[in-house]
Amino acid sequence: MIDRDELECFRGEVRAWLEENCPKSMRSPAREDEDVWGGRRATFPSGDAKSWLERAAAKGFTAPTWPKAYGGAGLSGDEARILEEERVRIGARVPLKSLGIWMLGPVLLRFGTEAQKVQHVTGIARGEIRWCQGYSEPGAGSDLASLSMRAERDGDSYVVNGQKVWTSHADKADWIFCLVRTDAKAPKHEGISFLLIDMATKGVSVKPITLLSGASPFCETFFEDVRVPAENLVGPLNGGWTVAKALLDHERSLISQIRDAAAANEESLESLARRYIGLGAESGILNDPSLRDRITQANMDLLCNKLTMRRSSEARAAGLPPGNETSMFKLYGTELNKRRRELMVLIAGFQGLGWEGDSFSREELTRTRDWLRSRANSIEGGSTEIQLNIIAKRVLGLPD
Repeated sequence: MIDRDELECFRGEVRAWLEENCPKSMRSPAREDEDVWGGRRATFPSGDAKSWLERAAAKGFTAPTWPKAYGGAGLSGDEARILEEERVRIGARVPLKSLGIWMLGPVLLRFGTEAQKVQHVTGIARGEIRWCQGYSEPGAGSDLASLSMRAERDGDSYVVNGQKVWTSHADKADWIFCLVRTDAKAPKHEGISFLLIDMATKGVSVKPITLLSGASPFCETFFEDVRVPAENLVGPLNGGWTVAKALLDHERSLISQIRDAAAANEESLESLARRYIGLGAESGILNDPSLRDRITQANMDLLCNKLTMRRSSEARAAGLPPGNETSMFKLYGTELNKRRRELMVLIAGFQGLGWEGDSFSREELTRTRDWLRSRANSIEGGSTEIQLNIIAKRVLGLPD
């Protein structure tokens, strides 16, 4: 346990390091097209963005709690929280966004071999490889254990055939972590394995899916006689469901954290209301009491979610793994974001329904698309219905 004086000393060191190493241009919120994801085909919005990633990765600050041996900084939970507080204090951008950091890395540290940790975890922390997730299939979405993509052992390789769908940014990723069926005769939860696949392997192809919002973050991913080295199996053969559930816990916590972070970087609901609706001339407040109530409730709900996430984060720092509470975070974060997006459009009125044209600002066009995009939150990372089932059975202990 690090005492208070040591933590304050560490805070001073972090503050000095950030001041010296974070470029001034990296101390403002990033637009979506300015996010840095790393990878073999990495693009950077500026030289400062590239420099910021390189400096943070060299210090281990892209994955601060990971061991130094695998590219992290070896920080305690308390130290990592201080690093985050100081980064937010100066408005510094996250140097690297990565499914590898958020989801795969923690799973490899727990279930991976030493060789897998050295090869993949280190590369993730440095931003050298961009990962995507291969879980859902056309016939296996909410009922993920019904997946049918096959991996058959052939010598020192697995031969993979099948399809994944809703694969986020598969068209930009270098590697994919996949759930595959390795025993068709076993009960569906027991015949699944967790496999790492290089997207450059012959037989892998990707097709983007266009969404209602006009963007294509999701893809269909096809595998035709793809040969994968057997050493890329994570965890025991046919034991992939345990690995998959551990990863989903991290994913569901992540979704809620991302929504909180997005809200923190956006214009407040109060500011939007002042700009689009205005205040009463005499009262100096919004005239619509119903809207005042909805804005207040949204802000209170967001604060409650942040505090609950903070308690969970402190439990992780104490060495406790994520549990079924992640389904609560995912469900609540989803509903918060949907209600917030709906309210933002309502406040903006007709200006909240823009799709194209000079009568709408870029901000307004983005707001419309974000509102439409938020509807997918109730599906991705496990549908709302699945989360309700998990909460009912595993958290509340209700009978089937």
